[in-house]
Amino acid sequence: MYGNNGFLPKNFGAIVGIIIGLILSCTGLYRIVVAIAAIFVGGYIGKYIQYNKEDLKEKLKKFIDRL
Repeated sequence: MYGNNGFLPKNFGAIVGIIIGLILSCTGLYRIVVAIAAIFVGGYIGKYIQYNKEDLKEKLKKFIDRL
């Protein structure tokens, strides 16, 4: 059961993730986690837009033309 092919070694990451999720949801810390995730997502989107301006302009123009 606890060997290399057992349930616990194969699913250890999922079990730890579930425990962390339960702790965050029970304590209300999920609000902080969501805020931090939103900050990182916003930064990533900003960086993507900065480096792909021309491509995004073309895509946006084609999208508006279809409307």
